[in-house]
Amino acid sequence: MNTIAVIGAGTMGNGIAHTFAQSGFTVKLIDISEKSLEKGMATIAANLDRMVAKGSITEEDKHKTIGNIITYTDVKDGVVGCDLVVEAATENVQLKFNIFKQLSEVCDHNVILATNTSSISITQIAANVVHPERVIGMHFMNPVPIMKLVEIIRGYNTSDEVTKIIMDLSVKLGKTPTEVNDYPGFVANRILMPMINEAIETLYNGVGGVYEIDTVMKLGMAHPMGPLQLADFIGLDVCLSILNVMYDGFKNPKYAPCPLLVNMVMAGKLGVKSGEGFYDYSESKKAEKVSKQFSK
Repeated sequence: MNTIAVIGAGTMGNGIAHTFAQSGFTVKLIDISEKSLEKGMATIAANLDRMVAKGSITEEDKHKTIGNIITYTDVKDGVVGCDLVVEAATENVQLKFNIFKQLSEVCDHNVILATNTSSISITQIAANVVHPERVIGMHFMNPVPIMKLVEIIRGYNTSDEVTKIIMDLSVKLGKTPTEVNDYPGFVANRILMPMINEAIETLYNGVGGVYEIDTVMKLGMAHPMGPLQLADFIGLDVCLSILNVMYDGFKNPKYAPCPLLVNMVMAGKLGVKSGEGFYDYSESKKAEKVSKQFSK
């Protein structure tokens, strides 16, 4: 396995492309937007510069990594000669179905098709593909170049051979692959999202403020980041999407998103990416200033 296509140049896509390229793979980064590709490559370069500054890689390593990435705006052109395609588009069910239908048409039948979905059923995605046994979940964690975990999700039809290939590949990337089964939210988000949602409910009910809730979880439970800060980092729109998938999948009210979360997403308060969520990021990307909406 030498050549990898990554679909989507956003936060997860450029992180996945960076990680494969740094490990010596030829990477074809695909996005329908040339602007998104430029932004994604700029992010990769900036992240590599930080690694050079810290001494974790050399300037030569940086140039080799960037040189391993080729950008495309057409999926059909981008997947030519690839051994693996990793889809990292927006967490939208229909969008992912459409992408995999297209991949099924333009990729050879022996190409492994992986999705970075954080909650959507691998089995449902694979139903859009000829030879669904080659479809698997590779749920990387953000920021991808740093976080060690890759949640490997087997769909109902995913073959043992494909699972072993992807598990072994993840190890080559310097990651720790963990195999889980295909249920809404898998393991990571099935546990994480209800906690984030409960933190939002706690704020919504006036039990504590933003800073107070995050402080309790950081100092009392040794979490490196409070749940409200983490929600901002993930993106409140992404949190809402995952909770909706879990609520639809389980039909259990404990997964129903808090009205406050719904309203914030509708108002465009998405966290770091929009400049405001539970914290104000207009002056710093660090969660140092509570959003005016929640200030006392």
